[in-house]
Amino acid sequence: MNGVTKIQDRSPHPTAMTKAAPILEMRGISQIFPGVKALDGVSIKLYPGQVTALIGENGAGKSTLVKILTGIYRPNEGEMFIDGRPIAFHSAQAAIDAGVTAIHQETVLFDELTVGENIFLGHAPRTRFGTIDWRQINDRSKALMRELESEIDPTVRLRDLSIAQRHLVAIARALSVEARIVIMDEPTAALSRKEIDDLFRIVEGLKRQGKAILFISHKFDEVYEIAENFVVFRDGRAVGQGKLKDTPQDEIVRLMVGRDVQDVFPKVKVEIGAPVLAVEGYSHPTEFRDISFELRRGEILGIYGLIGAGRSELCQSLFGITRPSSGRLTLEGRPIGIRSSSDAIRAGIVYVPEERGRHGLALPMPIFQNMSLPSLRKTSRSGFLKAANELALARKYAERLDLRAAALSVPVGTLSGGNQQKVVIGKWLATRPKVIILDEPTKGIDIGSKAAVHGFISELAAEGLSIIMVSSELPEILGMSDRVMVMREGLSAGIFERDRLSAEVLVRAATGNQ
Repeated sequence: MNGVTKIQDRSPHPTAMTKAAPILEMRGISQIFPGVKALDGVSIKLYPGQVTALIGENGAGKSTLVKILTGIYRPNEGEMFIDGRPIAFHSAQAAIDAGVTAIHQETVLFDELTVGENIFLGHAPRTRFGTIDWRQINDRSKALMRELESEIDPTVRLRDLSIAQRHLVAIARALSVEARIVIMDEPTAALSRKEIDDLFRIVEGLKRQGKAILFISHKFDEVYEIAENFVVFRDGRAVGQGKLKDTPQDEIVRLMVGRDVQDVFPKVKVEIGAPVLAVEGYSHPTEFRDISFELRRGEILGIYGLIGAGRSELCQSLFGITRPSSGRLTLEGRPIGIRSSSDAIRAGIVYVPEERGRHGLALPMPIFQNMSLPSLRKTSRSGFLKAANELALARKYAERLDLRAAALSVPVGTLSGGNQQKVVIGKWLATRPKVIILDEPTKGIDIGSKAAVHGFISELAAEGLSIIMVSSELPEILGMSDRVMVMREGLSAGIFERDRLSAEVLVRAATGNQ
Protein backbone atom coordinates (compact mmCIF):
# COMPACT_ATOMS: atom_id res chain seq x y z
CA MET A 1 0.00 0.00 0.00
CA ASN A 2 1.19 3.52 -0.83
CA GLY A 3 2.30 5.30 2.34
CA VAL A 4 1.08 2.50 4.59
CA THR A 5 2.64 1.97 8.02
CA LYS A 6 3.66 -1.60 8.74
CA ILE A 7 3.31 -1.86 12.50
CA GLN A 8 6.78 -2.14 14.07
CA ASP A 9 7.71 -4.62 11.34
CA ARG A 10 5.56 -7.26 13.05
CA SER A 11 2.77 -7.05 10.49
CA PRO A 12 3.52 -8.98 7.33
CA HIS A 13 3.65 -7.40 3.91
CA PRO A 14 0.22 -7.47 2.18
CA THR A 15 1.27 -10.28 -0.11
CA ALA A 16 2.40 -12.35 2.88
CA MET A 17 -0.67 -11.83 5.06
CA THR A 18 -2.01 -15.19 3.96
CA LYS A 19 -0.96 -17.97 1.62
CA ALA A 20 -4.28 -17.86 -0.23
CA ALA A 21 -4.72 -15.48 -3.15
CA PRO A 22 -7.12 -12.60 -2.47
CA ILE A 23 -10.65 -12.81 -3.82
CA LEU A 24 -10.75 -9.04 -4.21
CA GLU A 25 -7.95 -6.53 -4.63
CA MET A 26 -8.17 -2.75 -4.97
CA ARG A 27 -5.07 -0.89 -6.13
CA GLY A 28 -4.47 2.87 -5.98
CA ILE A 29 -8.13 3.80 -5.63
CA SER A 30 -8.86 7.54 -5.56
CA GLN A 31 -12.24 9.26 -5.38
CA ILE A 32 -12.42 13.00 -5.92
CA PHE A 33 -15.43 15.20 -5.23
CA PRO A 34 -15.53 18.98 -5.83
CA GLY A 35 -12.94 20.40 -3.45
CA VAL A 36 -12.42 17.09 -1.61
CA LYS A 37 -10.23 14.04 -2.22
CA ALA A 38 -12.25 11.44 -0.30
CA LEU A 39 -9.83 8.60 -1.14
CA ASP A 40 -6.20 9.06 -2.08
CA GLY A 41 -4.54 6.06 -3.70
CA VAL A 42 -5.74 3.40 -1.26
CA SER A 43 -5.13 -0.31 -1.73
CA ILE A 44 -6.79 -3.20 0.05
CA LYS A 45 -7.02 -6.99 -0.28
CA LEU A 46 -9.80 -9.30 0.94
CA TYR A 47 -8.97 -12.98 1.41
CA PRO A 48 -11.21 -16.06 1.31
CA GLY A 49 -12.25 -17.33 4.73
CA GLN A 50 -10.94 -14.24 6.53
CA VAL A 51 -12.35 -11.04 8.03
CA THR A 52 -10.54 -7.80 7.30
CA ALA A 53 -11.46 -4.92 9.62
CA LEU A 54 -11.61 -1.47 8.01
CA ILE A 55 -10.93 1.00 10.81
CA GLY A 56 -10.97 4.79 10.83
CA GLU A 57 -12.67 7.88 12.14
CA ASN A 58 -15.79 9.27 10.51
CA GLY A 59 -14.73 11.09 7.38
CA ALA A 60 -11.67 8.86 6.91
CA GLY A 61 -13.05 7.45 3.63
CA LYS A 62 -14.58 4.14 4.77
CA SER A 63 -18.07 4.86 3.43
CA THR A 64 -16.65 6.07 0.11
CA LEU A 65 -14.75 2.82 -0.29
CA VAL A 66 -17.90 0.82 0.48
CA LYS A 67 -19.85 2.80 -2.14
CA ILE A 68 -17.16 2.01 -4.72
CA LEU A 69 -17.25 -1.67 -3.79
CA THR A 70 -21.05 -1.74 -4.10
CA GLY A 71 -21.14 0.05 -7.47
CA ILE A 72 -22.63 3.35 -6.27
CA TYR A 73 -19.46 5.35 -7.10
CA ARG A 74 -16.97 4.79 -9.89
CA PRO A 75 -13.43 5.70 -8.76
CA ASN A 76 -11.52 8.45 -10.56
CA GLU A 77 -8.30 6.45 -10.36
CA GLY A 78 -7.21 2.91 -9.61
CA GLU A 79 -8.06 -0.68 -10.47
CA MET A 80 -10.13 -3.49 -8.98
CA PHE A 81 -9.61 -7.22 -9.43
CA ILE A 82 -11.72 -10.25 -8.52
CA ASP A 83 -9.84 -13.55 -8.65
CA GLY A 84 -7.02 -11.70 -10.37
CA ARG A 85 -9.22 -10.47 -13.23
CA PRO A 86 -9.81 -6.73 -13.75
CA ILE A 87 -13.38 -5.62 -13.06
CA ALA A 88 -15.35 -2.37 -12.98
CA PHE A 89 -18.79 -1.89 -11.48
CA HIS A 90 -21.01 0.39 -13.57
CA SER A 91 -23.99 -0.01 -11.24
CA ALA A 92 -25.05 -1.45 -7.91
CA GLN A 93 -26.55 -4.42 -9.74
CA ALA A 94 -23.20 -5.10 -11.40
CA ALA A 95 -21.57 -5.37 -7.97
CA ILE A 96 -24.28 -7.79 -6.80
CA ASP A 97 -23.85 -9.85 -10.00
CA ALA A 98 -20.11 -10.01 -9.26
CA GLY A 99 -20.82 -11.45 -5.81
CA VAL A 100 -20.55 -8.35 -3.60
CA THR A 101 -23.21 -7.69 -0.96
CA ALA A 102 -23.39 -5.21 1.92
CA ILE A 103 -25.02 -5.00 5.35
CA HIS A 104 -25.23 -1.33 6.28
CA GLN A 105 -25.40 0.45 9.65
CA GLU A 106 -28.57 2.32 8.66
CA THR A 107 -31.04 -0.26 7.43
CA VAL A 108 -32.43 0.66 4.01
CA LEU A 109 -35.79 -1.09 4.29
CA PHE A 110 -39.45 -0.28 3.70
CA ASP A 111 -41.89 -0.07 6.60
CA GLU A 112 -45.01 -0.90 4.59
CA LEU A 113 -43.57 -4.06 3.03
CA THR A 114 -43.46 -7.45 4.75
CA VAL A 115 -40.26 -9.03 6.03
CA GLY A 116 -40.16 -11.41 3.05
CA GLU A 117 -40.79 -8.60 0.57
CA ASN A 118 -37.94 -6.58 2.06
CA ILE A 119 -35.55 -9.54 1.97
CA PHE A 120 -36.18 -10.37 -1.69
CA LEU A 121 -36.94 -6.89 -3.07
CA GLY A 122 -35.26 -6.65 -6.47
CA HIS A 123 -34.46 -10.36 -6.76
CA ALA A 124 -37.73 -12.11 -6.00
CA PRO A 125 -38.01 -15.74 -7.14
CA ARG A 126 -40.47 -16.34 -9.98
CA THR A 127 -42.84 -19.12 -10.94
CA ARG A 128 -42.56 -20.77 -14.34
CA PHE A 129 -45.27 -18.36 -15.50
CA GLY A 130 -43.13 -15.32 -14.62
CA THR A 131 -45.14 -14.22 -11.58
CA ILE A 132 -43.64 -13.70 -8.12
CA ASP A 133 -43.40 -16.96 -6.20
CA TRP A 134 -44.75 -15.86 -2.79
CA ARG A 135 -44.52 -19.32 -1.27
CA GLN A 136 -40.83 -19.53 -2.12
CA ILE A 137 -40.25 -16.00 -0.74
CA ASN A 138 -41.82 -16.94 2.58
CA ASP A 139 -40.11 -20.35 2.77
CA ARG A 140 -36.66 -18.94 1.95
CA SER A 141 -37.21 -16.00 4.31
CA LYS A 142 -38.07 -18.40 7.14
CA ALA A 143 -34.91 -20.41 6.40
CA LEU A 144 -32.76 -17.27 6.44
CA MET A 145 -34.28 -16.10 9.73
CA ARG A 146 -33.72 -19.55 11.25
CA GLU A 147 -30.08 -19.29 10.14
CA LEU A 148 -29.99 -16.08 12.18
CA GLU A 149 -31.63 -17.98 15.06
CA SER A 150 -34.75 -15.82 14.78
CA GLU A 151 -38.39 -16.76 14.37
CA ILE A 152 -39.53 -13.49 12.75
CA ASP A 153 -42.60 -14.16 10.62
CA PRO A 154 -41.87 -13.27 6.96
CA THR A 155 -45.46 -12.06 6.49
CA VAL A 156 -45.20 -9.40 9.26
CA ARG A 157 -44.86 -5.78 8.11
CA LEU A 158 -41.51 -4.21 8.90
CA ARG A 159 -43.13 -1.30 10.76
CA ASP A 160 -44.18 -3.72 13.52
CA LEU A 161 -40.60 -4.81 14.31
CA SER A 162 -38.09 -3.45 16.82
CA ILE A 163 -34.83 -1.80 15.74
CA ALA A 164 -32.86 -4.97 16.50
CA GLN A 165 -35.29 -7.09 14.47
CA ARG A 166 -35.02 -4.67 11.54
CA HIS A 167 -31.25 -5.16 11.57
CA LEU A 168 -31.73 -8.91 11.44
CA VAL A 169 -33.98 -8.46 8.39
CA ALA A 170 -31.27 -6.33 6.76
CA ILE A 171 -28.71 -9.06 7.44
CA ALA A 172 -31.06 -11.71 6.01
CA ARG A 173 -31.53 -9.55 2.89
CA ALA A 174 -27.77 -9.39 2.37
CA LEU A 175 -27.41 -13.14 2.92
CA SER A 176 -30.23 -13.83 0.43
CA VAL A 177 -27.86 -12.91 -2.39
CA GLU A 178 -25.26 -15.56 -3.25
CA ALA A 179 -22.16 -13.50 -2.49
CA ARG A 180 -18.45 -14.22 -2.19
CA ILE A 181 -17.59 -10.82 -0.73
CA VAL A 182 -19.65 -9.60 2.25
CA ILE A 183 -19.33 -6.05 3.56
CA MET A 184 -20.58 -5.49 7.11
CA ASP A 185 -20.83 -1.77 7.90
CA GLU A 186 -21.52 -1.37 11.65
CA PRO A 187 -23.87 -4.41 11.57
CA THR A 188 -24.07 -4.74 15.37
CA ALA A 189 -25.04 -1.13 16.19
CA ALA A 190 -28.54 -2.02 17.45
CA LEU A 191 -28.00 -5.64 18.48
CA SER A 192 -27.89 -7.10 21.98
CA ARG A 193 -24.87 -9.11 23.13
CA LYS A 194 -26.71 -12.37 22.41
CA GLU A 195 -27.65 -11.16 18.93
CA ILE A 196 -24.03 -10.10 18.33
CA ASP A 197 -22.87 -13.58 19.38
CA ASP A 198 -25.42 -15.09 16.98
CA LEU A 199 -24.18 -12.83 14.17
CA PHE A 200 -20.56 -13.75 14.83
CA ARG A 201 -21.50 -17.44 14.63
CA ILE A 202 -22.95 -16.68 11.21
CA VAL A 203 -19.75 -14.86 10.26
CA GLU A 204 -17.73 -17.91 11.28
CA GLY A 205 -19.97 -19.98 9.03
CA LEU A 206 -19.38 -17.57 6.14
CA LYS A 207 -15.64 -17.87 6.71
CA ARG A 208 -15.87 -21.66 6.54
CA GLN A 209 -17.66 -21.25 3.20
CA GLY A 210 -14.64 -19.32 1.91
CA LYS A 211 -16.27 -15.90 1.74
CA ALA A 212 -14.17 -12.76 2.13
CA ILE A 213 -15.57 -10.32 4.68
CA LEU A 214 -14.92 -6.61 5.12
CA PHE A 215 -15.99 -5.63 8.66
CA ILE A 216 -16.41 -1.99 9.69
CA SER A 217 -16.94 -1.18 13.36
CA HIS A 218 -15.98 1.46 15.91
CA LYS A 219 -16.05 -1.17 18.67
CA PHE A 220 -12.55 -2.52 19.14
CA ASP A 221 -13.69 -5.50 21.20
CA GLU A 222 -15.77 -6.67 18.22
CA VAL A 223 -12.95 -6.06 15.75
CA TYR A 224 -10.45 -8.08 17.80
CA GLU A 225 -13.02 -10.82 18.39
CA ILE A 226 -14.02 -11.45 14.78
CA ALA A 227 -11.27 -10.18 12.42
CA GLU A 228 -7.87 -11.53 11.42
CA ASN A 229 -6.56 -8.58 9.40
CA PHE A 230 -6.96 -4.81 9.57
CA VAL A 231 -6.51 -1.71 7.45
CA VAL A 232 -6.61 1.77 9.00
CA PHE A 233 -7.84 4.77 7.02
CA ARG A 234 -7.10 8.38 7.96
CA ASP A 235 -7.99 11.43 5.88
CA GLY A 236 -8.68 9.32 2.80
CA ARG A 237 -5.44 7.34 2.94
CA ALA A 238 -4.55 3.85 4.10
CA VAL A 239 -2.06 4.54 6.90
CA GLY A 240 -1.63 1.12 8.48
CA GLN A 241 -2.29 -2.55 7.96
CA GLY A 242 -1.44 -5.86 9.49
CA LYS A 243 -2.56 -8.78 11.63
CA LEU A 244 -4.69 -7.86 14.63
CA LYS A 245 -3.11 -10.49 16.86
CA ASP A 246 0.24 -8.72 16.43
CA THR A 247 -1.03 -5.18 16.96
CA PRO A 248 -2.07 -3.59 20.28
CA GLN A 249 -5.19 -1.47 20.42
CA ASP A 250 -3.25 1.66 21.42
CA GLU A 251 -1.28 1.47 18.19
CA ILE A 252 -4.43 1.29 16.09
CA VAL A 253 -5.89 4.28 17.95
CA ARG A 254 -2.71 6.24 17.22
CA LEU A 255 -2.97 5.39 13.52
CA MET A 256 -6.64 6.38 13.41
CA VAL A 257 -6.29 9.82 14.94
CA GLY A 258 -2.65 10.63 14.18
CA ARG A 259 -1.92 11.12 17.86
CA ASP A 260 -2.07 9.21 21.14
CA VAL A 261 -5.51 9.19 22.76
CA GLN A 262 -4.81 8.56 26.42
CA ASP A 263 -8.18 9.49 27.79
CA VAL A 264 -11.31 8.58 25.83
CA PHE A 265 -13.43 9.32 28.90
CA PRO A 266 -12.26 12.77 30.07
CA LYS A 267 -14.58 13.01 33.04
CA VAL A 268 -14.21 16.18 35.08
CA LYS A 269 -14.66 15.97 38.84
CA VAL A 270 -17.79 17.97 39.63
CA GLU A 271 -19.33 18.91 42.94
CA ILE A 272 -22.79 17.33 42.79
CA GLY A 273 -25.58 19.69 43.82
CA ALA A 274 -29.17 19.43 45.05
CA PRO A 275 -31.78 17.20 43.34
CA VAL A 276 -33.14 18.71 40.12
CA LEU A 277 -35.43 15.94 38.82
CA ALA A 278 -37.25 13.39 40.98
CA VAL A 279 -39.03 10.44 39.35
CA GLU A 280 -41.39 8.45 41.57
CA GLY A 281 -43.24 5.25 40.69
CA TYR A 282 -43.07 5.88 36.95
CA SER A 283 -44.84 3.15 34.95
CA HIS A 284 -45.92 2.46 31.38
CA PRO A 285 -48.56 -0.13 30.43
CA THR A 286 -46.12 -2.30 28.43
CA GLU A 287 -42.54 -0.99 28.69
CA PHE A 288 -41.52 -0.30 32.32
CA ARG A 289 -42.96 -0.09 35.82
CA ASP A 290 -42.35 1.48 39.21
CA ILE A 291 -39.19 3.38 38.26
CA SER A 292 -37.93 5.84 40.89
CA PHE A 293 -34.71 7.88 41.04
CA GLU A 294 -33.31 11.35 41.69
CA LEU A 295 -31.08 13.33 39.33
CA ARG A 296 -28.89 15.99 40.91
CA ARG A 297 -27.35 19.20 39.60
CA GLY A 298 -24.09 18.50 37.74
CA GLU A 299 -24.64 14.75 37.88
CA ILE A 300 -24.29 12.24 35.06
CA LEU A 301 -26.72 9.40 35.82
CA GLY A 302 -25.97 6.43 33.58
CA ILE A 303 -28.73 3.99 32.65
CA TYR A 304 -27.49 0.55 31.64
CA GLY A 305 -29.30 -2.63 30.61
CA LEU A 306 -29.75 -5.12 27.82
CA ILE A 307 -31.76 -4.26 24.72
CA GLY A 308 -35.45 -4.53 25.61
CA ALA A 309 -34.90 -3.55 29.25
CA GLY A 310 -36.98 -0.38 28.80
CA ARG A 311 -34.19 2.22 28.95
CA SER A 312 -35.06 4.22 25.83
CA GLU A 313 -38.78 3.83 26.49
CA LEU A 314 -38.34 5.40 29.94
CA CYS A 315 -36.43 8.33 28.48
CA GLN A 316 -39.01 8.86 25.75
CA SER A 317 -41.75 8.97 28.37
CA LEU A 318 -39.82 11.54 30.43
CA PHE A 319 -39.65 13.65 27.25
CA GLY A 320 -43.37 13.31 26.55
CA ILE A 321 -43.16 11.08 23.47
CA THR A 322 -45.25 8.46 25.28
CA ARG A 323 -47.45 8.87 28.34
CA PRO A 324 -46.95 6.96 31.57
CA SER A 325 -49.80 5.06 33.17
CA SER A 326 -48.77 6.25 36.64
CA GLY A 327 -46.02 8.09 38.44
CA ARG A 328 -44.95 11.54 39.52
CA LEU A 329 -42.30 13.99 38.29
CA THR A 330 -40.85 16.83 40.33
CA LEU A 331 -38.52 19.43 38.80
CA GLU A 332 -36.63 21.69 41.20
CA GLY A 333 -39.12 20.86 43.92
CA ARG A 334 -42.25 21.58 41.85
CA PRO A 335 -44.55 18.83 40.53
CA ILE A 336 -44.80 18.89 36.74
CA GLY A 337 -47.04 17.12 34.23
CA ILE A 338 -45.57 16.15 30.86
CA ARG A 339 -48.20 15.30 28.26
CA SER A 340 -46.11 16.13 25.18
CA SER A 341 -42.56 16.95 24.08
CA SER A 342 -43.54 20.63 24.05
CA ASP A 343 -44.38 20.37 27.76
CA ALA A 344 -40.98 18.76 28.42
CA ILE A 345 -39.06 21.43 26.48
CA ARG A 346 -40.91 24.24 28.29
CA ALA A 347 -40.12 22.60 31.62
CA GLY A 348 -36.43 22.34 30.68
CA ILE A 349 -36.12 18.62 29.79
CA VAL A 350 -34.67 17.74 26.37
CA TYR A 351 -33.86 14.42 24.69
CA VAL A 352 -31.13 13.40 22.22
CA PRO A 353 -32.50 10.20 20.60
CA GLU A 354 -30.62 7.02 19.78
CA GLU A 355 -31.53 7.16 16.08
CA ARG A 356 -30.33 10.70 15.37
CA GLY A 357 -30.81 10.39 11.60
CA ARG A 358 -34.44 9.31 11.87
CA HIS A 359 -35.64 11.10 15.01
CA GLY A 360 -33.16 13.87 15.83
CA LEU A 361 -32.49 15.68 12.57
CA ALA A 362 -34.09 16.84 9.34
CA LEU A 363 -31.29 15.51 7.14
CA PRO A 364 -32.06 17.48 3.92
CA MET A 365 -32.24 20.78 5.81
CA PRO A 366 -29.14 22.94 6.43
CA ILE A 367 -27.23 22.84 9.70
CA PHE A 368 -28.35 26.28 10.86
CA GLN A 369 -32.06 25.47 10.44
CA ASN A 370 -31.67 22.18 12.33
CA MET A 371 -29.87 24.02 15.15
CA SER A 372 -32.56 26.70 15.47
CA LEU A 373 -35.63 24.49 15.01
CA PRO A 374 -36.60 24.20 18.73
CA SER A 375 -35.82 27.92 19.30
CA LEU A 376 -37.97 29.63 16.67
CA ARG A 377 -39.31 32.14 19.17
CA LYS A 378 -35.76 33.34 19.78
CA THR A 379 -34.99 33.65 16.07
CA SER A 380 -38.27 35.29 15.01
CA ARG A 381 -39.43 38.89 15.14
CA SER A 382 -43.08 39.93 14.89
CA GLY A 383 -43.96 36.42 13.77
CA PHE A 384 -41.39 36.35 10.94
CA LEU A 385 -38.38 34.04 10.96
CA LYS A 386 -35.05 35.87 10.63
CA ALA A 387 -32.34 33.87 8.84
CA ALA A 388 -29.65 36.13 10.33
CA ASN A 389 -30.84 35.25 13.85
CA GLU A 390 -30.89 31.54 12.98
CA LEU A 391 -27.33 31.74 11.66
CA ALA A 392 -26.12 33.65 14.71
CA LEU A 393 -27.63 31.06 17.08
CA ALA A 394 -26.22 28.15 15.05
CA ARG A 395 -22.78 29.77 14.84
CA LYS A 396 -22.64 30.17 18.63
CA TYR A 397 -23.23 26.49 19.31
CA ALA A 398 -21.22 25.27 16.30
CA GLU A 399 -18.19 27.08 17.71
CA ARG A 400 -18.85 25.81 21.22
CA LEU A 401 -19.11 22.22 20.01
CA ASP A 402 -16.22 22.52 17.51
CA LEU A 403 -18.54 21.47 14.69
CA ARG A 404 -16.60 20.50 11.54
CA ALA A 405 -18.51 21.59 8.42
CA ALA A 406 -17.73 23.52 5.24
CA ALA A 407 -20.58 25.95 6.01
CA LEU A 408 -23.65 26.15 8.23
CA SER A 409 -25.77 26.18 5.06
CA VAL A 410 -24.84 22.63 3.98
CA PRO A 411 -27.42 19.85 4.53
CA VAL A 412 -26.89 18.17 7.89
CA GLY A 413 -27.15 14.79 6.14
CA THR A 414 -23.74 15.42 4.53
CA LEU A 415 -21.96 15.48 7.91
CA SER A 416 -20.18 12.60 9.62
CA GLY A 417 -21.97 10.79 12.46
CA GLY A 418 -19.98 12.61 15.13
CA ASN A 419 -20.77 16.03 13.67
CA GLN A 420 -24.45 15.14 13.26
CA GLN A 421 -24.53 14.29 16.96
CA LYS A 422 -23.03 17.70 17.75
CA VAL A 423 -25.85 19.37 15.80
CA VAL A 424 -28.51 17.45 17.78
CA ILE A 425 -26.85 18.34 21.09
CA GLY A 426 -26.39 21.95 19.99
CA LYS A 427 -30.02 22.47 19.02
CA TRP A 428 -31.15 21.36 22.48
CA LEU A 429 -28.52 23.36 24.35
CA ALA A 430 -29.87 26.45 22.57
CA THR A 431 -33.13 25.97 24.53
CA ARG A 432 -31.10 26.35 27.80
CA PRO A 433 -32.40 23.13 29.43
CA LYS A 434 -32.11 22.01 33.05
CA VAL A 435 -31.99 18.28 32.18
CA ILE A 436 -30.59 16.69 29.02
CA ILE A 437 -31.24 13.01 28.24
CA LEU A 438 -28.62 11.40 25.99
CA ASP A 439 -29.71 8.09 24.47
CA GLU A 440 -26.63 6.21 23.16
CA PRO A 441 -24.75 9.51 22.60
CA THR A 442 -21.76 7.98 20.79
CA LYS A 443 -23.52 5.27 18.80
CA GLY A 444 -21.83 4.76 15.43
CA ILE A 445 -19.14 7.41 15.83
CA ASP A 446 -15.38 6.97 15.87
CA ILE A 447 -13.08 6.98 18.87
CA GLY A 448 -11.76 10.49 18.25
CA SER A 449 -15.28 11.92 18.04
CA LYS A 450 -16.29 9.87 21.09
CA ALA A 451 -13.56 11.51 23.13
CA ALA A 452 -14.78 14.94 21.96
CA VAL A 453 -18.41 14.16 22.82
CA HIS A 454 -17.40 12.74 26.22
CA GLY A 455 -15.34 15.83 26.94
CA PHE A 456 -18.25 18.09 26.12
CA ILE A 457 -20.64 16.03 28.28
CA SER A 458 -18.23 16.50 31.18
CA GLU A 459 -18.15 20.26 30.52
CA LEU A 460 -21.95 20.43 30.58
CA ALA A 461 -22.02 18.64 33.93
CA ALA A 462 -19.37 21.02 35.27
CA GLU A 463 -21.61 23.95 34.25
CA GLY A 464 -24.40 22.50 36.41
CA LEU A 465 -26.50 20.74 33.76
CA SER A 466 -28.11 17.48 34.96
CA ILE A 467 -27.55 14.60 32.55
CA ILE A 468 -29.18 11.20 32.02
CA MET A 469 -27.02 9.04 29.75
CA VAL A 470 -28.27 5.74 28.31
CA SER A 471 -25.51 3.54 26.89
CA SER A 472 -24.99 -0.09 25.90
CA GLU A 473 -21.20 0.34 26.09
CA LEU A 474 -19.83 -0.63 29.48
CA PRO A 475 -16.61 1.42 29.16
CA GLU A 476 -18.70 4.53 28.45
CA ILE A 477 -21.05 3.91 31.38
CA LEU A 478 -18.15 3.17 33.74
CA GLY A 479 -16.02 6.04 32.50
CA MET A 480 -18.63 8.82 32.49
CA SER A 481 -21.26 8.10 35.17
CA ASP A 482 -21.46 9.42 38.72
CA ARG A 483 -24.12 6.79 39.45
CA VAL A 484 -25.69 4.06 37.33
CA MET A 485 -29.25 2.76 37.34
CA VAL A 486 -29.46 -0.72 35.84
CA MET A 487 -32.73 -1.76 34.18
CA ARG A 488 -33.87 -5.31 33.56
CA GLU A 489 -37.15 -6.34 31.94
CA GLY A 490 -38.74 -2.95 32.55
CA LEU A 491 -37.74 -2.73 36.23
CA SER A 492 -34.97 -0.98 38.10
CA ALA A 493 -32.42 -3.62 39.14
CA GLY A 494 -30.54 -1.19 41.36
CA ILE A 495 -28.74 2.14 41.50
CA PHE A 496 -24.97 1.95 42.03
CA GLU A 497 -22.63 4.68 43.26
CA ARG A 498 -19.46 5.38 41.30
CA ASP A 499 -17.18 3.81 43.91
CA ARG A 500 -19.13 0.52 43.57
CA LEU A 501 -19.11 0.45 39.77
CA SER A 502 -17.51 -2.41 37.87
CA ALA A 503 -18.32 -4.27 34.67
CA GLU A 504 -19.11 -7.42 36.65
CA VAL A 505 -21.54 -5.65 38.99
CA LEU A 506 -23.47 -4.02 36.14
CA VAL A 507 -23.64 -7.13 33.95
CA ARG A 508 -24.82 -9.25 36.88
CA ALA A 509 -27.58 -6.73 37.65
CA ALA A 510 -28.58 -6.45 33.97
CA THR A 511 -28.82 -10.22 33.49
CA GLY A 512 -30.25 -11.12 36.90
CA ASN A 513 -27.25 -13.28 37.82
CA GLN A 514 -26.56 -11.61 41.16
